[in-house]
Amino acid sequence: MTAFTALALQMETRAVNAADDPRAAIAAAVERIAERVRGSAAWLGPGLRLVVLPEYVLTGFPMRESFAEWRERAALDPGGPEYRALGEIAARHELFLCVNAYERDEHFPELYFQASVILSPRGEAVLRYRRLHSMFTPTPYDVWERYLDVYGIDGVLPVARTEIGNLAVLASEEVLMPELARTLALRGAEVFCHPTSEASSPALTPKAIARRARAVENHAYVVSANSGGLSGIAIPGDSTNGGSEVIDHEGRELARAGTGESLVAAAELDLTALRRHRRRPGMGNLLSRVKTGLWAEEYARHDGERPGGLAAGPRDRAWFTARQRETIDRLYGEARP
Repeated sequence: MTAFTALALQMETRAVNAADDPRAAIAAAVERIAERVRGSAAWLGPGLRLVVLPEYVLTGFPMRESFAEWRERAALDPGGPEYRALGEIAARHELFLCVNAYERDEHFPELYFQASVILSPRGEAVLRYRRLHSMFTPTPYDVWERYLDVYGIDGVLPVARTEIGNLAVLASEEVLMPELARTLALRGAEVFCHPTSEASSPALTPKAIARRARAVENHAYVVSANSGGLSGIAIPGDSTNGGSEVIDHEGRELARAGTGESLVAAAELDLTALRRHRRRPGMGNLLSRVKTGLWAEEYARHDGERPGGLAAGPRDRAWFTARQRETIDRLYGEARP
């Protein structure tokens, strides 16, 4: 299938931080997803083949909770009932469903990761990506050697080859990291699913600018689902409300939602046009003009964030800030202007 409808489904996030029964709250969120997907599929018709949900739509995000507390309260098991229920939603409507959630991993029992999972029309997980850039959440890079031993580099940078094209994920602020999107595009990604929960504004935000840049740089579609409001914590609920959008491979906005829960950010993706664009010689074929060897050598000269920081186990939130200060000092120390 080279043309289909993709939907960035804008939904309210109800935080479980203070919930008396967080597992019941997560189950209720799955039911709301089932209801919204059902209504969206009926409205948009049988051409709907991809639905992207907002970042951490099931739980909200940790605030003062320790690793152990948030792992117990909000993290899912990869084969757990929540994923099975979400897989049933994808199968029922014969579409691919991208969900972002915190999850446990038996190989790293003291940690959790922020994962983006794409479920197929058969109800199976065809992609599991663990976010690599996060300020306060553990990432594969924090346990790098062990993570590579278990999952390999293809498990770190997955691209799902499916009947609706090659799908990959950029989680939230990772759309600001051009290296990640470029790497996934070089691995074949044609559609970037972008679950996010970001400050929304009538003006172009940094992430909105980055979505257009990543689409142009990599000749890829971006399907970006933002929250339709946030409740259950002290942050004003409409701070992350609206602006879900679909961007084409030339950086054009195909659809954009307003505020609140919405199915307006839906558009047809034409993979034939995208593939023709990628294979056409000329100045605009940016992927073919990347000097990969040069940049690999240059990047290796710079001592940025170091891997393996959580190899010895969990740390408190203050450690993440201290690590960033140390990285800044290395990159912009007294020897640099």
